[in-house]
Amino acid sequence: MRKLATAVVAAGLFFGGMGVAMADSSWHELKMSTTGAAFSGGYKWEPKLQNHGGFHVQGYLSDGDHADGHNTYLRAKVEGYGWNRVKGAQRKTVTVDKIFFDGAVLQTNHAEIQVCRDRGSLRPDNCSGLRKFRR
Repeated sequence: MRKLATAVVAAGLFFGGMGVAMADSSWHELKMSTTGAAFSGGYKWEPKLQNHGGFHVQGYLSDGDHADGHNTYLRAKVEGYGWNRVKGAQRKTVTVDKIFFDGAVLQTNHAEIQVCRDRGSLRPDNCSGLRKFRR
C-alpha cells in the first residue's frame, strides 16, 4: 500500500511539474498600437537552456497610417541591456519573429517592449505604452 501511495504522489509531482513547464513556454496574445503603428501577435518565454531562455515575440508589425510617410518599429530590451529595434516598412506589414535575450545568463527573466512610429530626427517618435513582462 505504501508503494502504491508513493507511486501516486511521484506521478502527481511529475505531471504537475510538466504542466508548469508547459505553461511557461506557451504562447500568449500581445497587441499594442499607437498613432500610425500597430503590432499584433504573441509572445512566450523560451525554456531554460533553449534559445538562451529568451523573450520570443512573433507577429505582424504594420503601418497604421499610409499617408503620413513614416516608418514603424518594435523596440524591446531585456534585463539591464539597451533597446533593440525591429524595423518595419512604410505602407506595409512586416512579419516579426525575434528572440530577445541576455547572453550572460541561462534564462532571461525581465523584458520590456513597445511599438513606435518613427517620425524622423526633428520630431519625437510616438510610442505605445511600455509593456513590462516577468517570467
